[in-house]
Amino acid sequence: MGAIGVVAVTAAGRAVGERLRAVWPDEVEVVTADRPAEALQRAFRDSDAVVAFVAVGATVRVLAPLIGDKTTDPPVVCVDEALRYAVPVLGGHYGANTLAHRLSKTLGCTAVVTTASDSVAATPLDSYGADLGCSVADPAPLARVGARLLSGEPVRLEGTREWPLPPLPPNAAPEVTEPGAAVIRVDDRTDTVVTASADTLVYRPPSLVVGVGAARGVSAAEVTELIEAALTDAALAGASVRCVATVDLKADESGIVEAARQRGWRLRAFPAADLAAIDVPHPSELVRSEVGTPSVAEAAALHAAALDGRSAELVVAKRKSPNATVAVARLRPRGRLCVVGLGPGARDLTAPRALAQLRRASVVVGLDQYIDQIRDLLAPGTQVVASGLGQEEERARTAVEQARAGAAVALIGSGDAGVYAMASPALDAAGTDIDVVGVPGITAAVAAAHLLGAPLGHDHAYISLSDLHTPWEAIERRVRAAAEGDFTVCFYNPRSRNRDWQFPRALELLAAHRPPETPVGHVRNAARDGERVTVTTLADMLDGGAAEVDMYTVVVVGSTASRIVAGRFVTPRGYRWKE
Repeated sequence: MGAIGVVAVTAAGRAVGERLRAVWPDEVEVVTADRPAEALQRAFRDSDAVVAFVAVGATVRVLAPLIGDKTTDPPVVCVDEALRYAVPVLGGHYGANTLAHRLSKTLGCTAVVTTASDSVAATPLDSYGADLGCSVADPAPLARVGARLLSGEPVRLEGTREWPLPPLPPNAAPEVTEPGAAVIRVDDRTDTVVTASADTLVYRPPSLVVGVGAARGVSAAEVTELIEAALTDAALAGASVRCVATVDLKADESGIVEAARQRGWRLRAFPAADLAAIDVPHPSELVRSEVGTPSVAEAAALHAAALDGRSAELVVAKRKSPNATVAVARLRPRGRLCVVGLGPGARDLTAPRALAQLRRASVVVGLDQYIDQIRDLLAPGTQVVASGLGQEEERARTAVEQARAGAAVALIGSGDAGVYAMASPALDAAGTDIDVVGVPGITAAVAAAHLLGAPLGHDHAYISLSDLHTPWEAIERRVRAAAEGDFTVCFYNPRSRNRDWQFPRALELLAAHRPPETPVGHVRNAARDGERVTVTTLADMLDGGAAEVDMYTVVVVGSTASRIVAGRFVTPRGYRWKE
């Protein structure tokens, strides 16, 4: 978030400010002045965010003359000195709500969030698509469209299916045809037919790349005029330009650099060899002889738009002025697949990043019982695709297909989605046409290990005993290798109703290489209702203890170095600490 200015009036407030500085040493600055009002105003002017141990009313009166625009003003949160509440006062969707929640976790207070969309867990319109680079063309309809959306009135969506955007409440849909319905449109064109509704909210996506070529010494004015004419004639929005692109030989051309700087556009430059490989409609041998590529403007626009495996199309062919050329390309956005590990079951063992990704997804795919665990976290309008046990490959294909269609998809699994879970089949089916990210989770083995003690303190192996997709012969080879290598072994899927002999057989293989008193721990429903933790020995497991184990159980069998200390299962790290 950057610098957080903390302002307090009393000694108690200043003590809490110092406490925050100790917890967030790289962010917090305690702001002081001769008068509290001066300190508050200084923090507002000089900080990226403000935490005020000052009454809300007093804070508003002091800051009122300084308030400008919520997109540029620093977010402000007020905290009472009893540390009961953290209240976002300014910039709720621009950092204040998030800061209030951070303060609640650090100080033990309650975040009092009053913004309407947050109170119903809906996607806020003022930051809709902001993480993708979308911007509001005209903020005037924001409040009206937002009110109609949250009131359940029909809202038509236009162009939103092309980008992996967050969900909106179910009353917003492309199929809405009611006269006078509010409209939410994602569009880089300026000549789109305006609907009958005055409440039309337009977002500009970062979909355009301007390619520029120029003679040495070209002026910024000439480049700017040519770009503006190209965009205007093609009815394209300058707010949708994501960057300006050129050949690396022109990366320091002051006219191009200044033209991009004036509009706040990033300038990207590419080697001539890369641009020469791009198929363009208007190549020039003269240009090739001068810079090493037959096209600069068209090739640079297409190349920059197609980076990271995206496809692109030329929407403005090369245009010339005496000393410059310009072309414009449009990239095709890609859908997004996030593979999310939910952890072992307890909500507080689910990573904050996983929770954020679940709220961000427009489509959530998962096992029905896992969907039930997190359904309350999903934003209104989220499409849910649930299926039963044994349909893992179908879930993976569904998630990838939804991402290919342009959606923001979360594919969920328990524990860590990359460990005996959904990441593997999903990534096996996913190509370069979608973006893929992963969120790690606490595995069942790790959750069970912490309940048992410290059984994984040295080298260990994970082995699944399910022979549904793996031949038992291969599983047995792996168990033998782990036994001979003296690994601590963690068994997943140890025993089911119809598969009851494999687990005792695996224990016998291990018993051939380690003593009867070897510690064994098994945990059923780790971090879930009905949790059961047992620490025993290999001999006891072979003498009937295996019958207590089922598919909801994780079993850890120690190495020859493992031991039981004060009832806890411990595997030493295997070396002496330096004295």
